[in-house]
Amino acid sequence: MVFRYLHTLFISLWVVVMTLIFGTATTLASFLSKTGDFPHLIARTWARSILFVSRVRVQVRGFSRIDPSKTYIYMPNHQSNFDIPVLLGCLCVQFRWLAKAELFKIPVLGRGMRGCGYISIDRSNRKSAFQSLWEAARTIRDGSSVLIFPEGTRSRDGRIRPFKKGGFVLAVDSGVPIVPVVIHGTWPIMPRNRWRVDPANVVLEIKDPIETADYSRKTKDDLLERVRQSICESFEKGKNDQP
Repeated sequence: MVFRYLHTLFISLWVVVMTLIFGTATTLASFLSKTGDFPHLIARTWARSILFVSRVRVQVRGFSRIDPSKTYIYMPNHQSNFDIPVLLGCLCVQFRWLAKAELFKIPVLGRGMRGCGYISIDRSNRKSAFQSLWEAARTIRDGSSVLIFPEGTRSRDGRIRPFKKGGFVLAVDSGVPIVPVVIHGTWPIMPRNRWRVDPANVVLEIKDPIETADYSRKTKDDLLERVRQSICESFEKGKNDQP
Protein backbone atom coordinates (compact mmCIF):
# COMPACT_ATOMS: atom_id res chain seq x y z
CA MET A 1 0.00 0.00 0.00
CA VAL A 2 2.85 2.39 0.87
CA PHE A 3 4.43 1.63 -2.51
CA ARG A 4 1.21 2.59 -4.29
CA TYR A 5 1.09 5.96 -2.55
CA LEU A 6 4.76 6.57 -3.36
CA HIS A 7 4.06 5.55 -6.95
CA THR A 8 1.13 7.98 -7.04
CA LEU A 9 3.37 10.75 -5.72
CA PHE A 10 5.88 10.01 -8.47
CA ILE A 11 3.10 10.06 -11.09
CA SER A 12 1.85 13.41 -9.77
CA LEU A 13 5.33 14.93 -10.01
CA TRP A 14 5.76 13.43 -13.47
CA VAL A 15 2.47 14.94 -14.66
CA VAL A 16 3.49 18.39 -13.39
CA VAL A 17 6.91 18.26 -15.04
CA MET A 18 5.64 16.79 -18.32
CA THR A 19 2.80 19.31 -18.43
CA LEU A 20 5.31 22.15 -18.13
CA ILE A 21 7.50 20.66 -20.87
CA PHE A 22 4.83 19.54 -23.31
CA GLY A 23 2.50 22.45 -22.55
CA THR A 24 5.25 24.83 -23.52
CA ALA A 25 6.06 22.75 -26.59
CA THR A 26 2.45 22.72 -27.81
CA THR A 27 2.20 26.47 -27.27
CA LEU A 28 5.31 27.07 -29.37
CA ALA A 29 4.17 24.56 -31.99
CA SER A 30 0.82 26.34 -32.29
CA PHE A 31 2.60 29.32 -33.84
CA LEU A 32 3.88 27.03 -36.59
CA SER A 33 0.66 25.07 -37.19
CA LYS A 34 -2.49 26.69 -38.50
CA THR A 35 -4.55 23.50 -38.12
CA GLY A 36 -3.47 22.41 -34.63
CA ASP A 37 -2.54 18.94 -35.92
CA PHE A 38 1.11 19.11 -34.88
CA PRO A 39 0.38 20.41 -31.33
CA HIS A 40 -2.16 17.60 -30.96
CA LEU A 41 0.55 15.04 -31.78
CA ILE A 42 2.77 16.58 -29.10
CA ALA A 43 -0.13 16.33 -26.63
CA ARG A 44 -0.47 12.65 -27.55
CA THR A 45 3.12 12.08 -26.48
CA TRP A 46 2.36 13.81 -23.15
CA ALA A 47 -0.58 11.44 -22.60
CA ARG A 48 1.38 8.33 -23.47
CA SER A 49 4.14 9.27 -21.04
CA ILE A 50 1.55 9.46 -18.24
CA LEU A 51 0.13 6.06 -19.14
CA PHE A 52 3.65 4.59 -19.20
CA VAL A 53 4.70 5.78 -15.74
CA SER A 54 1.27 4.86 -14.35
CA ARG A 55 1.63 1.31 -15.69
CA VAL A 56 -1.68 1.55 -17.52
CA ARG A 57 -1.88 -0.64 -20.60
CA VAL A 58 -4.50 0.14 -23.23
CA GLN A 59 -5.93 -2.19 -25.84
CA VAL A 60 -7.82 -0.54 -28.71
CA ARG A 61 -10.66 -2.46 -30.34
CA GLY A 62 -12.70 -1.56 -33.40
CA PHE A 63 -10.38 1.04 -34.94
CA SER A 64 -11.12 -0.42 -38.37
CA ARG A 65 -14.74 0.77 -38.00
CA ILE A 66 -13.74 4.38 -38.65
CA ASP A 67 -11.98 6.22 -41.45
CA PRO A 68 -9.31 8.47 -39.88
CA SER A 69 -9.56 10.84 -42.83
CA LYS A 70 -13.27 11.54 -42.19
CA THR A 71 -14.83 13.97 -39.75
CA TYR A 72 -16.74 12.61 -36.75
CA ILE A 73 -18.03 13.58 -33.35
CA TYR A 74 -16.50 11.13 -30.88
CA MET A 75 -18.57 10.49 -27.74
CA PRO A 76 -16.96 8.40 -24.97
CA ASN A 77 -18.21 7.54 -21.49
CA HIS A 78 -16.38 9.28 -18.63
CA GLN A 79 -15.20 7.15 -15.70
CA SER A 80 -11.99 8.67 -14.39
CA ASN A 81 -9.30 11.33 -14.76
CA PHE A 82 -7.38 8.69 -16.70
CA ASP A 83 -9.92 8.80 -19.52
CA ILE A 84 -8.12 11.87 -20.83
CA PRO A 85 -4.64 10.32 -21.31
CA VAL A 86 -6.26 7.08 -22.56
CA LEU A 87 -8.23 8.89 -25.27
CA LEU A 88 -5.53 11.37 -26.15
CA GLY A 89 -2.77 8.79 -26.19
CA CYS A 90 -4.54 5.86 -27.83
CA LEU A 91 -7.34 7.21 -30.03
CA CYS A 92 -4.90 7.78 -32.88
CA VAL A 93 -6.85 10.25 -34.98
CA GLN A 94 -6.89 14.01 -35.13
CA PHE A 95 -9.64 15.50 -32.97
CA ARG A 96 -10.33 18.60 -30.90
CA TRP A 97 -11.56 18.32 -27.31
CA LEU A 98 -14.66 20.09 -26.14
CA ALA A 99 -13.51 20.35 -22.51
CA LYS A 100 -14.67 22.04 -19.33
CA ALA A 101 -13.57 25.65 -18.88
CA GLU A 102 -11.74 24.95 -15.60
CA LEU A 103 -8.98 23.04 -17.43
CA PHE A 104 -8.18 26.09 -19.55
CA LYS A 105 -7.48 28.12 -16.39
CA ILE A 106 -4.55 25.88 -15.39
CA PRO A 107 -1.25 27.66 -16.20
CA VAL A 108 0.70 26.20 -19.15
CA LEU A 109 -1.83 23.36 -19.62
CA GLY A 110 -4.60 25.76 -20.59
CA ARG A 111 -2.40 27.63 -23.04
CA GLY A 112 -1.25 24.37 -24.55
CA MET A 113 -4.85 23.21 -24.97
CA ARG A 114 -5.71 26.41 -26.79
CA GLY A 115 -2.65 25.88 -28.97
CA CYS A 116 -4.05 22.50 -29.98
CA GLY A 117 -7.33 24.11 -30.98
CA TYR A 118 -9.31 22.55 -28.11
CA ILE A 119 -12.57 24.25 -27.20
CA SER A 120 -13.57 25.51 -23.76
CA ILE A 121 -17.15 24.97 -22.57
CA ASP A 122 -18.68 26.47 -19.42
CA ARG A 123 -21.79 24.41 -18.68
CA SER A 124 -22.81 26.75 -15.85
CA ASN A 125 -23.27 29.56 -18.36
CA ARG A 126 -25.91 28.74 -20.96
CA LYS A 127 -24.92 31.55 -23.33
CA SER A 128 -21.24 30.63 -23.12
CA ALA A 129 -22.04 26.94 -23.62
CA PHE A 130 -23.94 27.66 -26.84
CA GLN A 131 -21.05 29.84 -28.01
CA SER A 132 -18.74 26.86 -27.46
CA LEU A 133 -21.04 24.62 -29.49
CA TRP A 134 -21.01 27.19 -32.28
CA GLU A 135 -17.20 27.19 -32.19
CA ALA A 136 -17.20 23.39 -32.30
CA ALA A 137 -19.52 23.48 -35.32
CA ARG A 138 -17.07 25.81 -37.07
CA THR A 139 -14.24 23.39 -36.24
CA ILE A 140 -16.21 20.56 -37.84
CA ARG A 141 -16.94 22.65 -40.93
CA ASP A 142 -13.19 23.22 -41.23
CA GLY A 143 -12.74 19.44 -41.41
CA SER A 144 -11.66 18.56 -37.86
CA SER A 145 -13.33 15.94 -35.68
CA VAL A 146 -14.53 16.88 -32.19
CA LEU A 147 -14.59 14.80 -29.00
CA ILE A 148 -17.11 15.49 -26.25
CA PHE A 149 -18.09 13.60 -23.09
CA PRO A 150 -21.90 13.37 -23.35
CA GLU A 151 -22.18 12.83 -19.59
CA GLY A 152 -20.56 16.21 -19.04
CA THR A 153 -18.48 15.06 -16.07
CA ARG A 154 -16.96 11.96 -14.49
CA SER A 155 -19.08 9.18 -13.02
CA ARG A 156 -19.55 9.32 -9.26
CA ASP A 157 -19.99 5.57 -8.78
CA GLY A 158 -18.64 3.84 -11.88
CA ARG A 159 -22.02 3.82 -13.64
CA ILE A 160 -22.81 5.82 -16.77
CA ARG A 161 -24.56 9.10 -15.99
CA PRO A 162 -27.42 10.69 -17.98
CA PHE A 163 -26.32 12.37 -21.21
CA LYS A 164 -26.41 16.12 -21.84
CA LYS A 165 -28.18 17.29 -25.00
CA GLY A 166 -25.66 19.87 -26.24
CA GLY A 167 -23.47 17.42 -28.14
CA PHE A 168 -26.48 16.05 -29.98
CA VAL A 169 -27.61 19.53 -31.03
CA LEU A 170 -24.10 19.95 -32.43
CA ALA A 171 -24.38 16.59 -34.20
CA VAL A 172 -27.71 17.22 -35.94
CA ASP A 173 -26.69 20.76 -36.91
CA SER A 174 -23.37 19.63 -38.40
CA GLY A 175 -24.70 16.41 -39.94
CA VAL A 176 -21.53 14.41 -39.26
CA PRO A 177 -21.66 10.87 -37.81
CA ILE A 178 -21.29 10.21 -34.09
CA VAL A 179 -18.78 7.55 -33.07
CA PRO A 180 -19.66 5.99 -29.68
CA VAL A 181 -16.48 5.16 -27.76
CA VAL A 182 -16.58 2.85 -24.74
CA ILE A 183 -13.85 3.05 -22.10
CA HIS A 184 -13.53 -0.09 -19.99
CA GLY A 185 -11.38 -0.24 -16.87
CA THR A 186 -10.39 3.32 -15.92
CA TRP A 187 -12.69 3.55 -12.90
CA PRO A 188 -10.51 1.27 -10.68
CA ILE A 189 -7.36 3.24 -11.63
CA MET A 190 -8.49 6.50 -10.07
CA PRO A 191 -12.15 6.86 -9.08
CA ARG A 192 -13.58 10.30 -8.45
CA ASN A 193 -12.48 11.75 -5.08
CA ARG A 194 -9.57 9.28 -4.68
CA TRP A 195 -5.99 10.41 -4.97
CA ARG A 196 -4.22 7.03 -5.23
CA VAL A 197 -3.47 5.60 -8.68
CA ASP A 198 -3.67 1.82 -9.16
CA PRO A 199 -2.22 0.24 -12.35
CA ALA A 200 -4.73 -1.58 -14.55
CA ASN A 201 -5.47 -2.79 -18.06
CA VAL A 202 -7.89 -0.67 -20.10
CA VAL A 203 -9.88 -1.41 -23.23
CA LEU A 204 -10.80 1.42 -25.59
CA GLU A 205 -13.67 0.17 -27.76
CA ILE A 206 -14.69 2.05 -30.90
CA LYS A 207 -18.25 1.37 -32.04
CA ASP A 208 -19.78 1.74 -35.50
CA PRO A 209 -20.44 5.36 -36.50
CA ILE A 210 -24.07 6.47 -36.20
CA GLU A 211 -25.31 8.67 -39.03
CA THR A 212 -27.04 11.89 -37.96
CA ALA A 213 -28.32 13.21 -41.30
CA ASP A 214 -31.83 11.83 -40.74
CA TYR A 215 -32.20 13.48 -37.32
CA SER A 216 -33.24 17.02 -36.47
CA ARG A 217 -33.35 19.13 -33.32
CA LYS A 218 -36.86 17.80 -32.76
CA THR A 219 -35.65 14.19 -32.84
CA LYS A 220 -32.27 14.71 -31.15
CA ASP A 221 -33.54 12.84 -28.08
CA ASP A 222 -33.95 9.73 -30.25
CA LEU A 223 -30.36 10.13 -31.40
CA LEU A 224 -29.24 10.58 -27.78
CA GLU A 225 -30.95 7.36 -26.73
CA ARG A 226 -29.45 5.44 -29.65
CA VAL A 227 -25.92 6.55 -28.78
CA ARG A 228 -26.44 5.96 -25.08
CA GLN A 229 -27.79 2.47 -25.71
CA SER A 230 -24.76 1.61 -27.85
CA ILE A 231 -22.36 2.75 -25.13
CA CYS A 232 -24.27 1.27 -22.17
CA GLU A 233 -24.74 -2.16 -23.77
CA SER A 234 -21.03 -2.49 -24.55
CA PHE A 235 -20.04 -1.11 -21.16
CA GLU A 236 -22.21 -3.63 -19.29
CA LYS A 237 -21.03 -6.47 -21.52
CA GLY A 238 -17.44 -5.47 -20.79
CA LYS A 239 -18.08 -5.72 -17.04
CA ASN A 240 -19.61 -9.17 -17.46
CA ASP A 241 -16.64 -10.32 -19.54
CA GLN A 242 -14.14 -9.42 -16.84
CA PRO A 243 -12.72 -12.38 -14.90
